[in-house]
Amino acid sequence: MKLAFSTLGVPGLPVPEVLALATAHGYHGVELRAHPEEPVHPDLTPAERAEAAALFRAAGVEVLGLAGYARVAAPGEDAPVLAEIRDLLRLAHDLGAPFVRVFPGADPDRPREESDAVAARRLGSAAEDAAALGVRILLETHDSHRTGAEAIRILGPVGHRQVGALWDVMHTWLGGEQPSDSYAALAPHLGYVQVKDIASAEDTTPVALGTGVLPLTECVDVLSRRGWDGWLCWEYEKRWYEAAEPLPGLLDAGREHLVRLLGEAA
Repeated sequence: MKLAFSTLGVPGLPVPEVLALATAHGYHGVELRAHPEEPVHPDLTPAERAEAAALFRAAGVEVLGLAGYARVAAPGEDAPVLAEIRDLLRLAHDLGAPFVRVFPGADPDRPREESDAVAARRLGSAAEDAAALGVRILLETHDSHRTGAEAIRILGPVGHRQVGALWDVMHTWLGGEQPSDSYAALAPHLGYVQVKDIASAEDTTPVALGTGVLPLTECVDVLSRRGWDGWLCWEYEKRWYEAAEPLPGLLDAGREHLVRLLGEAA
């Protein structure tokens, strides 16, 4: 498996400095938070996109994906949601990124079946754009659909190879789902896996990998036993927890922990 980290852990850091961290600490790729607060976002000009892509190529680091914020099950018209996804797809294509992350974002007051159908319809529509651009849309296990069993209610009806799943191991655990069950649900659709660790179920402050409560050993074990060889991406949510320890000082130990888990699972 290849290792990456998300720029959510280094809010606002310029791309050259992000790449310096990746190369210095042995990470193969970077997940870019695609938000106006960050250096890379959908409003970049063609020249800025080309410059960013060139920096990644020169560093030998891959753009794993773009972490977008489109909410595919949210109430409202389809057009704004589809426009947001298509902007992300074009940016991913220009950067050479294989994946774009979207959220479910359903309204808990709406009937479950209605939200699922809205999300599946929108993802099905966007799938053709994704196919034309060679990018895959990944629905993250998050918010209204935090487990694999919940995410599959949307992904199953879509049935398109350009639409898949991003397994956030924190949300499936908080949703009460065992790693083996999460993998079983998501495996046919799995794009990559976001790993992390937190203080507790009540306190989701990010901590160094292996020092919190999340079942990382079990997650890596089930992936290895099933022969999955994709990406593990460390999503350290520094942006939302300013008091959390800075990510750069944790990157070496985090990589070593994941490598150790992979070795033990082999």
